[in-house]
Amino acid sequence: MNAPSPQKTLSLPHRLWRLLPAEPRRRLFAALTAMLAPRPDRPAPPARGGIAIIGEFTRASGLGESARLIRSALAELGVTTWTIDIDAPGTTAIPAGVPLLIHVNPPLLPYVLTRLPRGLLRGRRVIGHWAWELPTVPPAWRVGLRFVHEIWGISNFTADAIRTLLPAGSDIAVHAMPIPVAVAPPRPSALTRADFGLPADAVIVLTSFNLASSRVRKNPDGAIAAFRAAFGDRVDRLLVLKIGNPGHFPEDFAEISAAAAARNIRLLTETMPAADAHALTACADIVLSLHRSEGFGLVPAEAMLLGVPVVATGWSANLDFMDAESAALVPYTLIPARDPRGVFEAPGAVWAEPDIAAAAAALRGLADDPAERAALGQRGRAMAQARLGLAPVREAVTRLGLKVAA
Repeated sequence: MNAPSPQKTLSLPHRLWRLLPAEPRRRLFAALTAMLAPRPDRPAPPARGGIAIIGEFTRASGLGESARLIRSALAELGVTTWTIDIDAPGTTAIPAGVPLLIHVNPPLLPYVLTRLPRGLLRGRRVIGHWAWELPTVPPAWRVGLRFVHEIWGISNFTADAIRTLLPAGSDIAVHAMPIPVAVAPPRPSALTRADFGLPADAVIVLTSFNLASSRVRKNPDGAIAAFRAAFGDRVDRLLVLKIGNPGHFPEDFAEISAAAAARNIRLLTETMPAADAHALTACADIVLSLHRSEGFGLVPAEAMLLGVPVVATGWSANLDFMDAESAALVPYTLIPARDPRGVFEAPGAVWAEPDIAAAAAALRGLADDPAERAALGQRGRAMAQARLGLAPVREAVTRLGLKVAA
C-alpha cells in the first residue's frame, strides 16, 4: 500500500486563482460575495424548536466532521435537528424560529449564504461554528461578523483568537465548542498491519496530516527529524506518514518524499474510508504530532480515544484535551508564524517551534517501554472521554433556551 493512489487535482481556474497572493485573494472573494449575501435580522431572534445544521456533511474536513459529530451529540440530547449540506443545499423545510448553526469559516460564509434557499435567514438566530489555527485571525474574517449573532469556536484556542476580531461594544457572543469526538468515537475497520503492508513486530510511529492544511503548520519535517534523531535507521522502529491531498502541493510532497527516503519510513497517500483510517491509527504504537499550531487536533484526539499514546507539541488547541499526564507534551518556543503557501497567515501571529531533541527522547522512552505506552494510552483515553463529550454541547443548547433530555 505504499504507491501513491490517484488523487483529485485542482482545476485550471482554481490553479490560476491560487496564483494571486493569498490574503488579497481571500479579501476580494469575501467582499464580492458579501455584497450579495442576505443579512440576518437584528437583534437576534429567540431560538426555538431545535437546531438546523449547515455544513460540509459529505467532506473529509475538520468542519465537516464537526458538523456530523454535533448532529450526533444533539440527537443524544434529544434535540431535533435539520441538516443542509453546503455542497447540495436543496430545499429542506425548516420550521420558523429554528436557529441556524453554520459550520463555515467567515471568508466563505457570504458565498454559502447566497446558495441557501431565499428567506432562510429571516427570523432566525444565526450561529457560526468557526475553526482557526493561529492566536489571531486575518482581517478578511471581519466580513463574517455581519452575518452571525453568535460564534462557537472549535476550541478554546480558536474562541480566544476570534475574540481579538470583535470591535469594542460588539453584541456578538463567542463561546468554545470543542468537537464532541467522544460522543461518536472512532470505530476502526477490521484492517490489520498486514493489510497496510506494515510489519507485525516493529514499533510503529504514525504522523497523519493533510497537505492542504499547510505543510509548515503540520510540520511533518519535524516529525521526520525527531524520528531519525530517536532511532536512526533501526528497522524495528517504523515511521508511517499518512499524507492527504499530495496532489494539491506536488512540490511539497516531492520534498517530503525525499526527506523520508529511508528504509524505516513509509508514506501512505491513499484516500481511505474513515473506518480504515481509524484502523491505521489503531495499528500504531505511538501517534506523533509535532504541529506548530492546531485549531483542534482531530487526529490526536481520535488516537487518544483509541487508547494510542500521543506525543504532541504542548501548545494550542490540543491542550483542551491533553495535559502532561495524558500525553507526552513536547516543549517549544514561540516564533512568528510564517506560511510560505499563505494558507495560514494573520498579522502578528505566532506559533510553536517544537523541541526536536525532546520529542526524540519522548519517542525513545515510549518505544522502549511497552507498559508505559499502554498506561499513557489509557490515561489519554480517559482524558479525551472526559473533555470531548456531551457537556459543552449541552451547555450551548441550554444557553440558547432549548430543552435537552435529562
